Amino acid sequence: MKIAVLVSGGVDSAVALALLQQQGHMVVPYYLKIWLEDELAFLGECPWEEDLSHARAVCEKLGLELKVVSLQQAYKEKVIGYTIDEIKAGRTPNPDMLCNTFIKFGTFLDQCGQGFDKVATGHYAGIIEKEGKFWLQRTPDALKDQTYFLARLSQEQLSRSLFPLADVTKEQVRQLAESFDLPNKDRKDSQGLCFLGKIKFRDFISAHVGLKQGPLIEEETGKQWGLHDGFWFYTIGQRQGLKLAGGPWYVVKKDTITNTVFISKNYYDDTKSRDSFVISNIQGDLHRYSGKQIDVKLRHGEYMHRATVTLVEQNMMQVKLAERDQGIAAGQFAVFYDGRVCVGSGMIVKGV
Repeated sequence: MKIAVLVSGGVDSAVALALLQQQGHMVVPYYLKIWLEDELAFLGECPWEEDLSHARAVCEKLGLELKVVSLQQAYKEKVIGYTIDEIKAGRTPNPDMLCNTFIKFGTFLDQCGQGFDKVATGHYAGIIEKEGKFWLQRTPDALKDQTYFLARLSQEQLSRSLFPLADVTKEQVRQLAESFDLPNKDRKDSQGLCFLGKIKFRDFISAHVGLKQGPLIEEETGKQWGLHDGFWFYTIGQRQGLKLAGGPWYVVKKDTITNTVFISKNYYDDTKSRDSFVISNIQGDLHRYSGKQIDVKLRHGEYMHRATVTLVEQNMMQVKLAERDQGIAAGQFAVFYDGRVCVGSGMIVKGV
């Protein structure tokens, strides 16, 4: 096949590229520049230059020419704009998930994907075809599995996607990088959001939304315990960053009109319902599971809840967890699994 391979400078995408080349495919490596250097340069160092140098070194080792594509404007409009709007509305966005949907398998596929059979990345995920549809499948490495971040891909996008690391673990990827003698074989995994690099997310929010003091109110008593710099810095279930004595304190509610953040020390109290929520913008095949039990992830990672989903309206479902969760936050995505297969996702709109 003729395959466009998205390389980031990290070891995962480098190994994916080397594997596809070894298998005899015609591979063309691409580096997507999404770093908003003009807008964010004053916040910290520009990480894309280091990433790009590693990507070039890998391609040189493999005898391939790296193509650099700037998708900064598309990223700014479709991901950054979405992130800021969600934060201002008091919700908790997931920029990395939208980057996959709108940029890597969206704008790039539309602009550069023509003429290629597939677009490949170094994500830890698999794809299977069943009953004429394409489905994501979890990988053997439960900790690294990234199907959560890919769960909003459409059928068209999945049909054009390829994930060479579908059946390997992170340890095996490191071993493969060593066997290929890749220049970045010992490079550490990146942390945080893909467009921020080493910049703190709080600094990014501050630069775009600003600061505005508001009260920290104990939910049960109405007592004010201090001040905060804006409700947009907090998410439901958050414990870190409150800097209050007598805790631990947790964020339990936000009032976006009055800029009030409500806190509590009784977050895990039996009277607090943290086990139900409603999702909308449903994607996939969730409707067939209405009234049944299914596994769900509320965030990236290996942990899954057992849950019952019930159809409320055509594009809205109620989710009842078998146990409570600390951070059920509006704006985040719930991703559902039947065994290893990802069968759908939806945006959390409210807790119950």
